[in-house]
Amino acid sequence: MLPFSFEYERPKSFQEAVTRFQQADQSGKEPMYISGATEFLTLGRINQVYTEAAIDVKGIPEGKVIQFDQGYLVLGANLTLTELEEANVFPLLTSTSKQIADHTARGKITLGGNICGQIFYREAVLPLLLADSQMVMVGPEGVKVKPINEIFYERLLLQKGEFLIQVATDTRYLHAPFISIKRRQQWDTGYPLITIAALKIDRKVRVAISGLCPFPFRSNEMEDALNNLEGSPQEKIQNALASIPSPILDDVEGSSEYRLFVLQNLLLDVYEALKFGERE
Repeated sequence: MLPFSFEYERPKSFQEAVTRFQQADQSGKEPMYISGATEFLTLGRINQVYTEAAIDVKGIPEGKVIQFDQGYLVLGANLTLTELEEANVFPLLTSTSKQIADHTARGKITLGGNICGQIFYREAVLPLLLADSQMVMVGPEGVKVKPINEIFYERLLLQKGEFLIQVATDTRYLHAPFISIKRRQQWDTGYPLITIAALKIDRKVRVAISGLCPFPFRSNEMEDALNNLEGSPQEKIQNALASIPSPILDDVEGSSEYRLFVLQNLLLDVYEALKFGERE
């Protein structure tokens, strides 16, 4: 049971959703877009989110597509993680998203909900950062398409009244060599300690990380260190660790020192799988 009441809207088009948002905003109802609603219900019960108008965009057709178009894979942001796993059109995304929560929760959590959520892990964004995916958003100004690495900084930088409707990824990334690993300290479906995703494209390895800092990230400086042709794998990893954004998390899941230890070993696993910094 939520400790507040709210109006519930289920628009049939993204234009209607934007209109409903604007109307509710003008009425001072602090409107909110929802999709899977798992986070909305979880955080609402502990008073960490509040709205008087929930606009459910999950049924909008453009948000449910899985299609190939002009060299891109287009995925609707309202697809559940289970639907992505079953389709398996982007294996790195499948491998990463199927490690999120448990099977029951993945049947409700959507791609867009995970990317835009308040819980900072947002692991589903990692493959998209690595693949330079295009983010398709709709809002009061219509449809916008922007590269993820220009609009995702700690979180997806949406303007007021905007929501994510689709993600488009160049097909050249879909079957590139990859590895995705999640480490937990507690139980099989508990919150992660660190999740790392990596792929190799154009003879270089790209790496994105969740759970180390209070936001998921991809670091060009870390990748430069890892792909350096000089030095041992251990030396490259140590140089990469010096480029980590701060602060490093220190909480009940694990201390900052332990997180660094885990990351160092994960990067060794990445090296064994993809051989970063090797002459070919």
